[in-house]
Amino acid sequence: MTTTASTPARRERWRRISRSPLAHLLLAVIVLALVQTFVIKPFQVPSESMSPTLESGDRIIASRVAFGLASPGPGDVVVFARPDTWGPAPERGVLRTAVGWIGDIVGFGPSNQDALVKRIIGVPGSTVRCCSAQGQLEVDGQPLAEGYVFNDLPFTPGVNDCTTTPVSPRCFAPVLVPSGEYLVMGDNRANSADSVIACRGGPATAPDCARFVPRDDMIGVVVAIVWPLNRARVVAPG
Repeated sequence: MTTTASTPARRERWRRISRSPLAHLLLAVIVLALVQTFVIKPFQVPSESMSPTLESGDRIIASRVAFGLASPGPGDVVVFARPDTWGPAPERGVLRTAVGWIGDIVGFGPSNQDALVKRIIGVPGSTVRCCSAQGQLEVDGQPLAEGYVFNDLPFTPGVNDCTTTPVSPRCFAPVLVPSGEYLVMGDNRANSADSVIACRGGPATAPDCARFVPRDDMIGVVVAIVWPLNRARVVAPG
């Protein structure tokens, strides 16, 4: 008798909860968190290193699903968590951390995740060097046609190249990409603190100069710019 009497009361209680604006808000937050964890996640471009492909302040969407369907590949523009070898994360106060925690959940506002954006040049097992006689980046001995590069470092064949003194700052010795890691560079080549920033300057560069991005630090591949509206577009691999 008690069970029968309490059933309508329980139903009424759940009905009130389901109609509550607070319950709707909580459900929306949970859905947003799940979508950002497993499907897509918005980010804000932190610097000018990918200009003009991505400008500082652009709001972008990174697909997490893409890396579940295929491995990161050459030309992909990727978001990744700053590896330890790339320097310390910026310090944040309590208030900034709290605001960032909310931003990480809902996808808007500041984030506590120290994420960077670059383009994949070298995949595990590949060898990257610069430059060819014409100043092109080479992967496994093949020159790349990099139409996306802006503001490249100076290189003039026979005047300022990899054989002259001084050597062109564009040059660096062959770098072998380790298993499970990736070599990334910025499209704004002369203004990018990327994988080979410490390698540039000639063939005598130390063999361990490069810093790579482990696969586990990859968050997603950039698929679109969503803000500002006048820059909104799909971002295709290079």
